[in-house]
Order: sequence, then C-alpha cells, then structure tokens
Amino acid sequence: MGSVREGRGRGRAPQRADVMVRRATAGDARRLTRLVRTSGAYEGPYASMVEGYRVGPDYIETHRVFVAEDLATGRILGFYALLLDPPELDLMFVADSAQGLGIGRLLAAHLREEARSAGLTGVRIVSHPPAEGFYRSIGAEPVGTVRADPPAVLWDRPELLLRIG
Repeated sequence: MGSVREGRGRGRAPQRADVMVRRATAGDARRLTRLVRTSGAYEGPYASMVEGYRVGPDYIETHRVFVAEDLATGRILGFYALLLDPPELDLMFVADSAQGLGIGRLLAAHLREEARSAGLTGVRIVSHPPAEGFYRSIGAEPVGTVRADPPAVLWDRPELLLRIG
C-alpha cells in the first residue's frame, strides 16, 4: 500500500491507500457469494451461470483466494482465486459499485505477484466474454477458445494466457 496512484498503460496497477488486498477467510464466504450472484456482468443471457453459485468456506480454505477490502468500511470491493496446479485464474469479480476505480487492476497486480512468488511462469484465464478486454488490457494474450459445454456453460469463452515474468 502507498499513496493513491493511478497506473496508466498496459499491465500497470494503481496502488491505493484506502484498499487492502488480503487473503480471504472462511468468514468471507457469504459476502463473496453475494458479490458473484449480484454481478451486473452476469445479467441477461449470462444469469444462469451464477444462479445458485456458491463460494464456500471449503473453497476459500483450499485455494488462494484474495479480497480487495475498503479499509474505511470493511466492504469487499472484489476478489480473485488463483489455482496453482494447473495455474489458472478461477474467479475474479469486482463489485458493480467499484467498477472503474482500479480495483480490477489492483487485484491483477496482486495476482501477478502471487503467481511470481509461487514460481509460475503463466496463468491461464478462461474469460467471461465481456471481460476479455479487461484481461487483454492487463497483458493477457489470447491463445484460443473454450467451447460451450451445455448445460453448465452455454457460450464459447476466450482463453488467454497471462505471462508472469
């Protein structure tokens, strides 16, 4: 953490004095589940993907899950989950009310550091189609398409690789 600085350009992240990225705890499970289920990115045709979705305490304890928390209010502004074997970004969500504030870039920068410290050279991202532009803006490169797999996923999704260097 440091003073508020907005990073500009590919792959750079803001550092915010008012937000802390910390490891999620089992006690965060309900708030993370609520963030997923109420995401505006999953309205309309994408709603079925998060309907009934649950981020459980067991998931949080098993995986590297990190939250961006507003230090003044304790509100969770976003989170991500990094799987190590194989290396993949499993989840990344930013609260609708925090969109455009640099929270996604802050989480992406933390993800890079976490991946680097784990010795990873790249992280696979299977993107929600509307989020592809964000992932490309942080330096992820398209590597393919993951085809729809009904009934779980009804649409093709971009596959990207975020190189860790």
